[in-house]
Amino acid sequence: MEGKWCMLWYVGLLILTLMESSYASLSPTGINYEVVALTEIKKALHDPYNVLENWDVTSVDPCSWRMVTCSLDGYVSALGLPSQSLSGTLSPGIGNLTKLQSVLLQNNAISGPIPDVIGNLEKLQTLDLSNNKFEGEMPASFGDLRNLNYLRLNNNSLMGSIPQSLSNIQGLALVDVSFNNLSGPLPKISARAFKVVGNPLICGQSSGNNCSAVYPEPLSFPPDSLGDKSGAGGKSHHVAVAFGASFGAAFLVIVVVALVLWWRYRHNKQIFFDVNEQYDPEICLGHLKRYAFKELRTATDHFSSKNILGSGGFGVVYKGRLNNGTVVAVKRLKDYNAVGGEIQFQTEVELISLAVHRNLLRLLGFCSTESERLLVYPYMPNGSVAARLKDHTHGRPVLDWSRRKNIALGTARGLVYLHEQCDPKIIHRDVKAANILLDEEFEAVVGDFGLAKLLDHRDSHVTTAVRGTVGHIAPEYLSTGQSSEKTDVFGFGILLLELITGQKAVDFGRGANQKGVMLDWVKKLHQEKKLNLMVDKDLKNSFDRIELEEMVQVALLCTHFSPSHRPKMSEVLRMLEGDGLAEKWEASQKFETPRYRTSENTPKRYSDYIEESSLVVEAMELSGPR
Repeated sequence: MEGKWCMLWYVGLLILTLMESSYASLSPTGINYEVVALTEIKKALHDPYNVLENWDVTSVDPCSWRMVTCSLDGYVSALGLPSQSLSGTLSPGIGNLTKLQSVLLQNNAISGPIPDVIGNLEKLQTLDLSNNKFEGEMPASFGDLRNLNYLRLNNNSLMGSIPQSLSNIQGLALVDVSFNNLSGPLPKISARAFKVVGNPLICGQSSGNNCSAVYPEPLSFPPDSLGDKSGAGGKSHHVAVAFGASFGAAFLVIVVVALVLWWRYRHNKQIFFDVNEQYDPEICLGHLKRYAFKELRTATDHFSSKNILGSGGFGVVYKGRLNNGTVVAVKRLKDYNAVGGEIQFQTEVELISLAVHRNLLRLLGFCSTESERLLVYPYMPNGSVAARLKDHTHGRPVLDWSRRKNIALGTARGLVYLHEQCDPKIIHRDVKAANILLDEEFEAVVGDFGLAKLLDHRDSHVTTAVRGTVGHIAPEYLSTGQSSEKTDVFGFGILLLELITGQKAVDFGRGANQKGVMLDWVKKLHQEKKLNLMVDKDLKNSFDRIELEEMVQVALLCTHFSPSHRPKMSEVLRMLEGDGLAEKWEASQKFETPRYRTSENTPKRYSDYIEESSLVVEAMELSGPR
């Protein structure tokens, strides 16, 4: 009996520990405060090339966002947005990213004051705001950044004095405040390099500050008082010192130049070192082309932000034109050295190369160097379904009802191949409109298998961290972390509703106080026989009402709360083609999910379940359109 109580106590303690870790990055209202902070930063910036497009406030985890890096415990640790043509201001919301270790915003046009709350970032080690248009005074709170190593504020329009509080930081390696409008006395900073040139009020003739003694430090020679100042002995001493100083300086210059040349040689060798069997023997896919990094860099105009097609959790996708004129989409993986980066690359290469179907995105080739991982796909000229749902030509929607029905059929065929014709089978885990691409003929092509999981036939499910997009995540996946083919079936059901409504899952129904979840609102409209109210207004009643009823029924079958009651994708495809839907729908009305039976008249809503989930903190936007 004592052992039983001990075991119960242990299990209870484990549950409390898991709950605590699940809510670690949530605010009391259930919102990830880091998502809110990053969203505030995005709102304050002007982003002409939409490099922050996938910074979505509806996400529950920012670790998949472009230019954002997270630590192993899931907190935002680095914010890197250099040379992205950004303007606007830097929001004080950055002070809420308390786990930040690195902020790189150099070479933009960001203006306004530097937020004083940056001093709250106790873990900050690198702060680079150089080559912007920041103005005002340097915050005195910089002195609270006790872990700061590198501070670069050069080439801005800062005024006032350099905070004396910087002298409190012991580990500084570099402080560069050159080329501003700073004034006042210089603090006694212990940094190995302290640059202040280009500040006339500090380095002017009447300022009293000896800038040349600040950086770089002059060579130190013995003072004259220690030598013989008289006669030939004094002259010989000075000649020897001068000769020695000249020789030493020349030797130092030669060494520095040699080191720079050596570094550039190694750097270039690293960049253009293409993978071979000796470098990575695990990647041996003879039917795929190996591209040189130099070729892909040229094709994308040095990975220009103007060529960005979309971004996802593990990389950015660029439009490129190869030497032979072929237009391609190049996915450049970010942080491949981080946890999961190399695994992500190998998984995607292996999965996509083996999955060949007209409704699946085909992999053309890849590039692998010691510092880069890139994948090359055919360019999809019509973009993603999500991007085209709101497009019009000649006053009519690009995706009319017929095309939307064909997109549903094509996507279903692609998922049937992944689930039932691949060996081992593949679970996509993020089926949504943004991941369904359209070729020249608007044929649906399922993309982004990067985080798909292989299932051995011996396993019925896998347990992983919950990843997905709000409104698309199956309830059992939220509650247990277990994904299966039925997880994709749920996502496909939500995709059908996106095709019908023309809206994102989290947007539809907000006007009716449905907490931003599409599924609850659709069920209500179906019960009230008001399906016409959910159809995209841009279609202007140009749709088949019988097909609408059938598609809604298929969507509701796919999104059943219990995964065991959802059909397989092969059954879904047959129902969309008009075979067996009536029987399946009639059978579904004979049972009721206990989870929904909270009371006789008020069934449990999916939106409520999302809010109750202790794992929703792990969810994130896996990818954007390619």
